[in-house]
Amino acid sequence: MLLIDTILLSPIYGTIWAAQQVHKAIEQNRADEPARITAELGELYMMLETGRITEAEFGVREKELLDLLEDLQEGK
Repeated sequence: MLLIDTILLSPIYGTIWAAQQVHKAIEQNRADEPARITAELGELYMMLETGRITEAEFGVREKELLDLLEDLQEGK
């Protein structure tokens, strides 16, 4: 490729590189999500055991987290 082609196409290359970096970050977050949800569930159980939340609050939040985890496992 000629030098002029490289210079003219550099904005496109930069955009592609930036899009790849964003994609990598999204994939990393998606990979870390189940561990984060599991840790939050553990913390939620601890809060229930120590009386910091009621059973009703626990039930609502637990359902939300389990639904999120199920969606992730189904690949949504």
